[in-house]
Amino acid sequence: MWRYLLPLGLFIGLVALLAVGLKLNPREVPSPFIGKPAPQFTLPRLYEPESTVSPADFRGRVWLINVWASWCVSCRAEHPVLNVFFARHKEVILVGLNYKDQRKDARQWLTDRGNPYTVIAVDAHGRAGIDWGVYGVPETFVIDKRGIIRLKHTGPVTREVLRDEILPLIRKLKKEPA
Repeated sequence: MWRYLLPLGLFIGLVALLAVGLKLNPREVPSPFIGKPAPQFTLPRLYEPESTVSPADFRGRVWLINVWASWCVSCRAEHPVLNVFFARHKEVILVGLNYKDQRKDARQWLTDRGNPYTVIAVDAHGRAGIDWGVYGVPETFVIDKRGIIRLKHTGPVTREVLRDEILPLIRKLKKEPA
């Protein structure tokens, strides 16, 4: 009798785990980086390769980092939203992290589609992306004045995400002391 009940019990347990997994939203992957200092990097700038950019450059200010690439299909959907938003709202610094891309392709992509970024760091080999826990592009992080990651958004940023999540958080963080 046990030899029939054990497989049945395992099967029921597996079905229960799968049922719970189906209800999870893959965009709401919890990040171990929330509430932790932003990982440090020093990377060349896209348009000024002799100059570098680092998270330390933004200490004392609220900023976003948007991980993108010219080869990224989802980035094509997100990019017009970023262009419109950051053309209208100069409330925050938007740092682009160009991820595993060719410099000439990234520049052409921005020439064709517009450039919403304050500055763009080139992560040609993806090492900085690994340190930030990036597993796909696009991904966007909100960092507070103390350099602490406060939000990670996986997938394309939409108008709704900007309006309902990112912009209210930016405004709240700007009121906090450094």
